[in-house]
Amino acid sequence: MHNIRFLSVMDKMMVSELLKTIFSVLAVLVVIIVSRNFIKILKMAVDGLISNEAIFSILGLKIILVSASFLVPAVFVGVLMVLGRMYRDQEMAALSSAGAGVGRLYIAVFKAIIPIALLSVWMALYASPWAADKVEQVIFEQKQSIGVRAIAAGKFSEYNQGQLIFYVESISADDVMHDIFVQSKSGNNAGIITAETAEVRMINSSLYIVFMNGERVQGKAGDVDFIFETFGEYAMRLESGAGVKENKYDGMKTEVLFNMQDLEGVRELYRRLSIPLSIIVLTIMAVPLAQVSPRAGVYGNLFAAFLIYFSFANFEKVNARWMVKGEVPVWLGFWGAYILASVFIIFLLIRLYGYAWILMKLRGKTI
Repeated sequence: MHNIRFLSVMDKMMVSELLKTIFSVLAVLVVIIVSRNFIKILKMAVDGLISNEAIFSILGLKIILVSASFLVPAVFVGVLMVLGRMYRDQEMAALSSAGAGVGRLYIAVFKAIIPIALLSVWMALYASPWAADKVEQVIFEQKQSIGVRAIAAGKFSEYNQGQLIFYVESISADDVMHDIFVQSKSGNNAGIITAETAEVRMINSSLYIVFMNGERVQGKAGDVDFIFETFGEYAMRLESGAGVKENKYDGMKTEVLFNMQDLEGVRELYRRLSIPLSIIVLTIMAVPLAQVSPRAGVYGNLFAAFLIYFSFANFEKVNARWMVKGEVPVWLGFWGAYILASVFIIFLLIRLYGYAWILMKLRGKTI
């Protein structure tokens, strides 16, 4: 009985080179993008919007999000680099003389790409939405306690660019402030609030500090006409827009999106499904695109490849926008970019191998 091996020597070489190159490119892209995000996260921490403990939680979640988004260009560039180097070093000529044609090359490449495509399905449909939802939760929870972090017990603290000045005698373990003095300014009007206790609350997606059992004096400096009142509970707005999501669909579960009729939800679903599908389509495109002459160098077609990728990615976004506006049918909003990509792939194959080769392949007369 013959021992059938799943990976031949050619397959092992191709899979090893592709995996190393793809994940190296992905690592570089993730480091660049996450570094930029890390600066923004640090700025939020310096501004007191998040605590120091939350920095690395958000950073880890951002790595998951960026990895899912940039897996497609990493695969495209990785395949081009590996195959381009093999053409430059004339390894492809040696493989071709040994009987390994284009079909065999595609088989070897996809033995590395299929596991990555399956990984991208999990990342795009489950890991990425979970990470986006967790980022929103962490920032929301951090903004709920922003007032307690900014207001220190036993000293005066400024808020809203000096429009509010707080003095808190003590802050208990449950984040309740005791014996509060507040001076507020609004134009020429000034006010003073004293209260027994206060706490920070999120009301209608905005941050408020709520004073309990206190007194309030409000009036214009220099006038004798002042407002004086006592209250059981009084709320003062600290910050607007806290906890509001930029895109409410980012963290939504994929199962929910499948049952939505809202076109914005459909666009988000299509965006997630496009990640594994784009990996497959761009890999098919990269194989003929990578063919260069030995003197062209490993980076011979990378510039053209970047233009092709950015055109493809931008057309995906534009087509989805047209779908939301009702300018194209829903099915075309998803498949339009891939139809054009398929036409371009056929053009590449014909340009490299000719009509006769394509016809023989379609009729199954070549290996």
